[in-house]
Amino acid sequence: MDAQGPRVVLVHDWLTGMRGGEKCLEVLCRRWPHADLFTLLHRRGSVSPAIERLRPRTSFLHILPESHRYYRYLLPLMPAAAAGWRLPPCDLIVSFSHCVAKAVRPPGGGSRVPHVCYCFTPMRYAWHMQQAYFGGERVGRVKARLLERFLSWLRQWDRRTAAGVTHFVAISQTVQRRIAECYSRDSTVIYPPVDTDFYHPAALPRDNYYLAVSAFAPYKRLDLAIQVCNALRRPLLLIGSGQDEARLRALAGPTIHFLGWQPDTVIRDQLRRCRALLFPGEEDFGIVPVEAQACGAPVIAFGRGGVTETVIPLDRRDAGPTGLWFAEQTVESLAAALIDFEKNRNQFSPYAARRQALRFNAARFAEELFGYLDRVLQPVADPIRRAA
Repeated sequence: MDAQGPRVVLVHDWLTGMRGGEKCLEVLCRRWPHADLFTLLHRRGSVSPAIERLRPRTSFLHILPESHRYYRYLLPLMPAAAAGWRLPPCDLIVSFSHCVAKAVRPPGGGSRVPHVCYCFTPMRYAWHMQQAYFGGERVGRVKARLLERFLSWLRQWDRRTAAGVTHFVAISQTVQRRIAECYSRDSTVIYPPVDTDFYHPAALPRDNYYLAVSAFAPYKRLDLAIQVCNALRRPLLLIGSGQDEARLRALAGPTIHFLGWQPDTVIRDQLRRCRALLFPGEEDFGIVPVEAQACGAPVIAFGRGGVTETVIPLDRRDAGPTGLWFAEQTVESLAAALIDFEKNRNQFSPYAARRQALRFNAARFAEELFGYLDRVLQPVADPIRRAA
């Protein structure tokens, strides 16, 4: 180690915008501004200055014209692209992975370099959400059979490359269980950072509309939110865009309004004004529900995944409920939750929501993660890999 600290290599799947994963990476880029950063592809100017300053090194996928527009379709090439990364000598590798970043190889094949993977999830399209992405009803039966052969190989590759990770960190207990199921590895849970300084309440009255903020991907299940608000004739504002937009617009009735992608200031304003946030998908963690609570907004969410760790349901009145969980991803289940919420609106305190959100603030993330990495960097007598 030199005077600037440890020689650190950071790895991220791709850099095409500032979403939750990039906000995690940004914290380490600020701590280690001299680190080397590797990624599959990088859309220049799409991430924060702290990340851009590291001048990310890319794979051969980056040279494909406009690859940032269709990179998801390049999945079959991503394992080969990850194998092409050549890391410099270093003291620590930290990968931020939900796809192939964790497959990065240590420099010179050196197995003594600790590799900490901050795992957002084992790649969901190959494991627990394969049907949502590639089911026969979406791609056709013939393509689905061909895809299953590829995905079977991809799962084997994913499990095999997990052996190169010396320490797994999971973003939630939900992901911790998936790491155990998919890779047979232990992990430590460190929740992602939420900017509770930026997202905070304001002295504004709550309006009568519901809000959803999300990429328009099939597994997000925004179709449920639209269908329920159609049926109950409730106003719904949708912030976001994505591959499912045409289908969602075709479902929308007169009470549904699409705002497209909006800057954080607009999202914050809507979270301060909406009746409640609707979150009908199953997420690995789910930063938006925590941002909503930070602004004092209740959350109505599908009761699986990360929200079960961040949203306090109505039946826990002693803890100060901050939202409602619905049990099934059906129109009937979500509609019943909306009606139940409206009957019990007075049970939800913006102060309780804010208090819950503060448990996930950015300072806590930095303290926990850097404390963990400092322990990993300390010399140990036992060289056997551990999933501390």
